Amino acid sequence: MMPSLPQLLILIAVVVLLFGTKKLRSLGSDLGESIKGFKKAMSDDDNNDKKQQDNSKKVENIDSSDVNNHNKKE
Repeated sequence: MMPSLPQLLILIAVVVLLFGTKKLRSLGSDLGESIKGFKKAMSDDDNNDKKQQDNSKKVENIDSSDVNNHNKKE
């Protein structure tokens, strides 16, 4: 059951009276910074996973070429 518009306005007014606009503003900016930090950490983690996959492919290619070169020498 969703509250109607007048009920939402009364609720917002009560919250502003309890906490004050300064406290709510700082809370909003802190929440925004937290979300930005979380998104950055997630994208950094994705980038690290891709780099590790690329590095493992390079190592596999180097290992297989070393085995081929070693077999040719013998």
